[in-house]
Amino acid sequence: MTIIIVAAIGVVINAVTAALFMSGSKTDLNIRGAFLHMAADALVSLGLVAAGVLYLWQGWTWIDPVVSLVIAIVIVAGTWSLFRQSIHLLFDGVPEHIDLEAVHAYLRAQPGVASLHDLHVWAMSTREVALTAHLVIPGGHPGDAFIDEVADRLHDDFDIEHTTLQIEIARCEHGCRTPRVFAADDEGGHEHTHAPA
Repeated sequence: MTIIIVAAIGVVINAVTAALFMSGSKTDLNIRGAFLHMAADALVSLGLVAAGVLYLWQGWTWIDPVVSLVIAIVIVAGTWSLFRQSIHLLFDGVPEHIDLEAVHAYLRAQPGVASLHDLHVWAMSTREVALTAHLVIPGGHPGDAFIDEVADRLHDDFDIEHTTLQIEIARCEHGCRTPRVFAADDEGGHEHTHAPA
């Protein structure tokens, strides 16, 4: 009975704590990890309550290990996506919420842009995304207002915080040899697979 009471208190405390992290868990991987941790603790406590009640009621001595295994399976299933996203972030993959083709299309459609290449998008942290790209503008540098407007749109439409654009009169190659996503034309970008120098 003591275990049931203590575990019930744990359910309430952990559930309330998890609820505090819920809103931020959709946009920040760290907060999502904290949310899942507290939710798992609440689940463990709930399992203890259930196992304790069933033991007192039916005398089932096997219920505790069975409940433990069920909870372990639920926790692994619930945190698998967090693990996968963490590995993706570790290897500087394009964040899942970024539509790389839409970013490419937006940049390619800008006035004066004849083509673009070496488009890289990667996560600098769990909340900040960076972009670099080479824009071929035969007419020359379009001015700082152009850069500011593009950066603002990338921020507002794609949640990209840090933008670095290299303006070129004619296409210049600087050793980026990663296979491209946009194989259909020679103006495509490719996923960033390593941090830029």
